Amino acid sequence: MTVISDGSHSLSLGVQLLEEGRALLERGDRTAAAQVLSRARDERDVVLAAHALIEDHELVGSYTNVMGLNCSISTEDDIFGFFKNHHSCRNPLRDYLADGWRTLSELMLLLEAVDQPLLHTPQVLEFASGHGRFTRHLVKAMGPGHVTVSDVVPSAVEFSRSTFGVEGFLSASTPEEVRWPRQYDLVFVLSLFSHLPRSTWARWLAALYGAVAPGGLLVFSTHGLKAARFDNVSLDQDGFFFAASSESNAIDVQEYGTTFTAPEFVRARIAETVGAHQLVHEAPVHFWNHQDAYVLRKPSL
Repeated sequence: MTVISDGSHSLSLGVQLLEEGRALLERGDRTAAAQVLSRARDERDVVLAAHALIEDHELVGSYTNVMGLNCSISTEDDIFGFFKNHHSCRNPLRDYLADGWRTLSELMLLLEAVDQPLLHTPQVLEFASGHGRFTRHLVKAMGPGHVTVSDVVPSAVEFSRSTFGVEGFLSASTPEEVRWPRQYDLVFVLSLFSHLPRSTWARWLAALYGAVAPGGLLVFSTHGLKAARFDNVSLDQDGFFFAASSESNAIDVQEYGTTFTAPEFVRARIAETVGAHQLVHEAPVHFWNHQDAYVLRKPSL
């Protein structure tokens, strides 16, 4: 971060550019404001503030204009913070938004494999949805009336409801305490089981399967063997490992840490919880070339 001093106080380059961009907007000079704010957007300390001004004023360089979907990002979004602070990320805005688009394409491929196309799925629940990294892309594909979100963080649910126009409800720390408004044709759970301790892993599986409508699907992902090898993690004799650490700043690490599971562990929990025959598809390292995917189908009535 570059810091510029005027003799009385110091301002980072990002803050200076942000203030200049705001002043240009107040004067009605949208062209110059877009140029200045585009430079501010490259500075990590003001990236979201500059991004918000460009998006809100529909300036040249707006991601919304390029991608055709709502590109607003919450200041409380831990996943964006992960991208912004990661040493390998040169453009956190682009990488964050592209990651959600990639997830949509990977989910659509997975559903094609079990002959239930996403666009033929009436109601989707995105569980552990966060602040909308994936939600915005799901809404573009399906429309907000077909999407419901749920998260244990209240601000995440409210942000998605107000920003993307979806239905949303608050989850709970204990799976048995979640109150499902209805059942859904698809319950999509991306990277929750890659964070759960052993004490709640199978209980969440049972609870989420209960939210699936007859004939519908539960899709979830895990850190599998490739992820364990990449992070030099040794699984126990059951094929399980949990560490009390994660990218989230909003959830206790004892209930949301980092988890690795062998396929044998996952299949055993499925068998003892909902029945082995409900597992209709497995896709190793399917999401982000890093997480395994599992698809369960609930029998029709």
